[in-house]
Amino acid sequence: MPANLDGNVLAGPLSEVFQFDSTTALVECMHCGDVKVFAVAQVWEDPMGLVARCSTCAEVLMTVVETATGTVIELRGIASLRVQSEAVAD
Repeated sequence: MPANLDGNVLAGPLSEVFQFDSTTALVECMHCGDVKVFAVAQVWEDPMGLVARCSTCAEVLMTVVETATGTVIELRGIASLRVQSEAVAD
């Protein structure tokens, strides 16, 4: 059985695609509407890649698959992904 990890394991693969720390982004689950930081998602490591599931309803939020030609990310279970901008110092 694949190991159950948390959303922090996605920081490396997603940093190649997104220019922000994805683990601190607020993710809204398309299935149950829960909004939490992505770091609390339940992530399952599989030989094919990573599967992130909602920590509330366990529905699939995202899959990440590394291929010979690049990274394939499917966001089928994410209704919204909110990234907070950094505060600008005066």
